[in-house]
Amino acid sequence: MADLRFSTELKWEGTGRGGEGTVLLASEQVTYSAPTSMGGKGAGTSPEELLISAVASCYSGTLFGVLKKEGLSVEQVKIRAEGEVTGYPFQAKFARLQVFPVIVGADKAKLAEYQDAALVARDKCFIGKTITGNVVYEVGKVELV
Repeated sequence: MADLRFSTELKWEGTGRGGEGTVLLASEQVTYSAPTSMGGKGAGTSPEELLISAVASCYSGTLFGVLKKEGLSVEQVKIRAEGEVTGYPFQAKFARLQVFPVIVGADKAKLAEYQDAALVARDKCFIGKTITGNVVYEVGKVELV
């Protein structure tokens, strides 16, 4: 078994919520700041959206693999994801993350099997496992199209 390392580079300028940063993701530079709802600049994305995206991107690939392994038809997986921060501003905590899968090319007669696969993928997604125990991580409504 190998240990793998991943890295990225970030730059931040400014104090607290009034600041703005950039993160290098692969070869793309992405701007981030605190969201306006938290008193920030709202420039680019936010750390909250980056966390949601990390979990949802892992989940999407994991779900596609689980569906294929289970022999369920699938052409594409689309994920809408939502996060919730509670206790803002004094005891802010990222409290909940929900993924809402839409499975394109699905057999609508097998909804229960797709729902089961969606839960299996949640439990197998290793980025999602990282937040489990600290953040409520749920699968919302599974849609088949």
